[in-house]
Amino acid sequence: MKAIGIILAGGSNHRMKELTRKRAIPAMPVGGSFRCIDFALSAMSNSHIQTVAVLTQYNARSLNEHLNSSKWWDFGRKQGGLYLFTPTVTADNQDWYRGTADSIYQNIDFLKKHHEPYVIISSGDLVYKMDFNKLLEYHIEKQADITVVCKDMPAQTDVSRFGVIRMNEEFRIVDFEEKPLQAHSNTISAGIYVFRRRQLIEMLERSAEENRYDLVQDIIVRYRDVKRVYGYKHKEYWANIADTQDYFKTNMEFLKQGIRNYFFREEPKTYSKIADLPPAKYNIGSKVTNSIVASGCIINGTVESSVLFKKAFVGKNCVIRNSIILDDVYIGDNSHIENCIVESKSTLRPNSYYCGEGEVQVVCEQFERYML
Repeated sequence: MKAIGIILAGGSNHRMKELTRKRAIPAMPVGGSFRCIDFALSAMSNSHIQTVAVLTQYNARSLNEHLNSSKWWDFGRKQGGLYLFTPTVTADNQDWYRGTADSIYQNIDFLKKHHEPYVIISSGDLVYKMDFNKLLEYHIEKQADITVVCKDMPAQTDVSRFGVIRMNEEFRIVDFEEKPLQAHSNTISAGIYVFRRRQLIEMLERSAEENRYDLVQDIIVRYRDVKRVYGYKHKEYWANIADTQDYFKTNMEFLKQGIRNYFFREEPKTYSKIADLPPAKYNIGSKVTNSIVASGCIINGTVESSVLFKKAFVGKNCVIRNSIILDDVYIGDNSHIENCIVESKSTLRPNSYYCGEGEVQVVCEQFERYML
């Protein structure tokens, strides 16, 4: 592969509420057995990108633990590999990453010491599959300086929180507005970009000299009329996790057979760190319908249209409906959970009742489970 990869995984987001108090969004569990960052890592591995850097910053411990071995994504090579970069205080720099462009600039030696002609950059909070070889072929065919992967959203979608793009007949980007008050297109940036490596280095150095720190606003948008910037339409599944509603919807979509087969069964596969846990156990009296139940779970009650992550315990006579139960949650007997996201390691007392009204409720309870 003629490209190196960069995954941006360091941003904070208050719209995820309690869910990002102890982890970054790229470390959020997805689909029963994945972390959000697994999709970008798998796409790069499946596209034979051998050298990938992950830039972390906010609440990075959980993410660092997940990435402590590169073998799960087949990056454990003598040539290339998986690099993990966090902000570093040096004699020349005392700052944390001040933006996406600054995070790459502070690790610009990674770009300079490699010789691949292209760089593929992906956000770490996306759920998708992509063949980056086809993306790079398109980039070369168009003789582009920058290629932005974009996605046509359904007409009723609120696109005001995305970067909104307009292209001409040749797919050259003529307008790129980040989070517009009023959108004039339903085509959005998917958070994946291709740059020529040497040119990216030049633009990053110039932006740093001018105290500009954002990859989209200060490089892509700013150079839109100067450089050859093209859009590449991604027509397969794509989701961005930016708030609790996005997170809930994305996990619920894994209950659809087509989406589930796309990620679980169809090639190329999505890879993740494997936990050595026993299969889920369904005791007498349990009933599970239209749900994903991960390894290590013990089910004694009723689970309907829900996603249960690893080591969840559901007590007797419980009803779990239309909910997401994260890792290592204990739910006491006779409890009712509906339209909720239960944070990992939570302990819910017997006879608990939680029901999201209007919007999804995030439940965080830290009772001492062994005293119940």
